[in-house]
Amino acid sequence: MPIFLMKTKLMLGGKSKAVIVAATALALDKKELPVLELHVMCYMMSKQQYLNDQSASWHSHLVFIVSGDAAKSWGADLPGSPIIAADHPEERTTILMVWVGKWSDGTPGPSIEH
Repeated sequence: MPIFLMKTKLMLGGKSKAVIVAATALALDKKELPVLELHVMCYMMSKQQYLNDQSASWHSHLVFIVSGDAAKSWGADLPGSPIIAADHPEERTTILMVWVGKWSDGTPGPSIEH
């Protein structure tokens, strides 16, 4: 079972974040979850994207999910870098968001500064 499916089932079952984190770590330690595929990515280039209630439509960007703590090796979070990293130690992954300059309809996106 993929990690996202396991976590979704636990969330829908009313489990707390602490329980979900512990169950994820245990499943990873016991090698009950599949190894993360290489080259996992998604496009978030639509103006209608939804990230969360606070951000809604954020920036046009690509998302790469990689094993381990990869922020430094990708040059993420450095001044002037278009790459932002979100480390997820409980899943043993890093989510890398790469800003792109245009929305999927070809119109200019927001300024790439962070």
